[in-house]
Amino acid sequence: MARFTYGGQALIEGVLMRGRDAIAVAFRSPQGGIVWETERLDSGFHGSRLARLPFVRGLVVLYETLIVGTRWLVRSASLAASEEGIELGRGAVALMLGVTLAAGIGFFFLLPLVIATLTTSQTDSRGLVQSLVEGLVRVALFLGYLVLIAQSKDIRRVFQYHGAEHMTIHALEAGDPLTTEAVRKYPTAHQRCGTEFLVVVIALSIVMFSLVGRQPPLIMVGSRIVLIPVIAAVGYELLRLGARHRANPVVKAIMWPGILVQKITTRQPTDDMIEVAIVSMEQALLADQESVPDGSAGFEREPLAEAEARFRSELAAARTAEGSGSGTEPRPDAERPAPGA
Repeated sequence: MARFTYGGQALIEGVLMRGRDAIAVAFRSPQGGIVWETERLDSGFHGSRLARLPFVRGLVVLYETLIVGTRWLVRSASLAASEEGIELGRGAVALMLGVTLAAGIGFFFLLPLVIATLTTSQTDSRGLVQSLVEGLVRVALFLGYLVLIAQSKDIRRVFQYHGAEHMTIHALEAGDPLTTEAVRKYPTAHQRCGTEFLVVVIALSIVMFSLVGRQPPLIMVGSRIVLIPVIAAVGYELLRLGARHRANPVVKAIMWPGILVQKITTRQPTDDMIEVAIVSMEQALLADQESVPDGSAGFEREPLAEAEARFRSELAAARTAEGSGSGTEPRPDAERPAPGA
């Protein structure tokens, strides 16, 4: 059994697993095979002892989720679209990251503040009711957003991969071999899920923003932005604490809303999705120099760089063949008389 607590993230037709010193990603390519890649996390600040201190480690995980995770999410979308010859450059990826972060802060933190301020300004001089209304609006926006995007067929597939990620982590933590049959018996919900983290963050925001109270508009807006890292750091530690004491009835009750929300963000995966999650986990273990559990499936896979190079070569050859063929065969309308002839 691995000595480190592994986490993950669903991608488009893929899964990202985060280990001690590296992340591993695995995708189902447009051609049907499984491709993988790893990225080190043990260099620079990531590899320092400071990055693993309580409260600091929560910010590191937040960075990895927002920046590294979103970058791989965009990369997975680019890979899924590569069959049509679509490829996203670094500039496009950076722009999407910036827009996503700004939109998230505006929608989930600033919009609830504006709504709560406008609706309680005449009746709540101390800001206590405003904080409660702001929190309720934030919860409603969060749940509404999840329900809305869950209607998309593509997002439902991402949620299936999310379930496969959780089930694979359950199997690893139980000491089972990483096979489709062993993973299949576990639930799609997990007590350290990022969805549960967001639920904890929303609950904490109600408490912390109530301490700020009603202030001039610029201070209230600034507090919502400045306190995001603080809330994330505290929320991560509470999530870890809750995972360690899950058997406690009080802790279980407090964390239960996070499990309920995962009924929206996870779905039962297909076997081929579980295979991708298993490959991602196996590559994360190997990158950390951990042993893959005995009896694991060992599905066929290919490094992502090699798969992309091969696909580009095949695509270029196909375009060359298509271009050379277009000059030797007449178009269907080539022999038709022009209009008015």
